[in-house]
Amino acid sequence: MTDPIQLAQHLLASPLDARDIAIVERQLGRYPRGMVAVGARCACGRPLAVVTRPLLPGGVPFPTTCYLTSPEAVKAASHVEAEGTMREYGALVENDAETKAAYERAHQLYLEFRHAVAAQLGDSEEHIEGTSAGGMPTRVKCLHALVAQSLVMGSGTNPIGDMVLERVKDEFSPTLCRCSVDWPEQSEPEQSEEDERQ
Repeated sequence: MTDPIQLAQHLLASPLDARDIAIVERQLGRYPRGMVAVGARCACGRPLAVVTRPLLPGGVPFPTTCYLTSPEAVKAASHVEAEGTMREYGALVENDAETKAAYERAHQLYLEFRHAVAAQLGDSEEHIEGTSAGGMPTRVKCLHALVAQSLVMGSGTNPIGDMVLERVKDEFSPTLCRCSVDWPEQSEPEQSEEDERQ
């Protein structure tokens, strides 16, 4: 687990790489609106999750700062959701004092991280103030968002995200490349965020 302010500063310190944008565009099947940094990478170097700004182009509020992009990670989290384990995780958050406290802390860390990103970019959080992602701090609604937080902010940040990553390690792991998206050619032209807005 990393300090959210230091993490935001570190991730935003380098400009986005055209190859990363191209890979994420292929992963999502669309241009990654509001993407400002790669938050987590596969062992091979490809993006797994990205950091998005609190205000998308056009001024649209967007609370999901840690956004899962790896098709393999998305599929693995979807499999866990399909197994019906959301109730199991929800019950843990509701009834297990240690998990509940850790989940509430994950919510606070998410808000601190987004605030640090917003402060650096000059984005308003007015319309999403107090809202994190994935149902935090009291519900478990979206495992993809919780896994993204664990990947971006590190193990020990989100207890449910960590549990899902442990559960799916034979299908997806950031330490073992199973990426299906090819590396783009260096010379491949990329769409800019300005182009996307037009």
